[in-house]
Amino acid sequence: MRHYLLLDDNRAFAENIAEILRDSGDSATVVTDGAEALALAKTTRFDALLTDMKMPGMSGAATVSQIRKVDPGIAAVVITAHPGENDLEAARSEGLLAVLPKPVPLPTLLGLLSSARRDGLVALVEDDPALADNLNEVLRTRGFSCVTARSVMEADRLSMVKPFAALVDLRLPGGPDGEALRRLKARFPDLPTFIITAYPEMTSIDPGDQVFSKPFDTAALLKALEQVHTAGKAAA
Repeated sequence: MRHYLLLDDNRAFAENIAEILRDSGDSATVVTDGAEALALAKTTRFDALLTDMKMPGMSGAATVSQIRKVDPGIAAVVITAHPGENDLEAARSEGLLAVLPKPVPLPTLLGLLSSARRDGLVALVEDDPALADNLNEVLRTRGFSCVTARSVMEADRLSMVKPFAALVDLRLPGGPDGEALRRLKARFPDLPTFIITAYPEMTSIDPGDQVFSKPFDTAALLKALEQVHTAGKAAA
């Protein structure tokens, strides 16, 4: 049985989602303000958080940030009628499973919640927007959340998150080849790293790193990620 935390100041909407989830045999707790959600996250282990963005008091983005401090492994889905708002970008920087529009597409939402992985945050460091977006979408369909960086400088802010694995290109703007990888390893010495590159010969590779040369087999990369995630859960 999976456990969900639903946060929305529209209780009727949240209760409707909760009823559907409960009918599937799962547990769903509904709250209407961020402070209450945070208090529950401190005492209860939820698989995923679903939150609205704009609410009185603590915003959805602020709630995600605060809950991640007490439970870094929780997956988070945000729903919003304002996808361009600044607070949403702050939430994205901490890694979201998805951002969905209002009115919410229920089949998409229920599918995301059912597949959401605890401790499933992937750090994706890739400057090709098309490839990064494609990988982000593929990861999401497998229940992995994703936080992205597209330069060496952006990679530095990943120190604020707790990924279980990283996908890292070797050649990125803002530094010499392999610099983002070096900094990520300095911050997370034991982080499983998958190198995605068109230039596998240009720098030495640690024995523990797996290298996927572009164009790579996405299915093979996903299989390797899932193996690492499963091994991490078994060891926890």
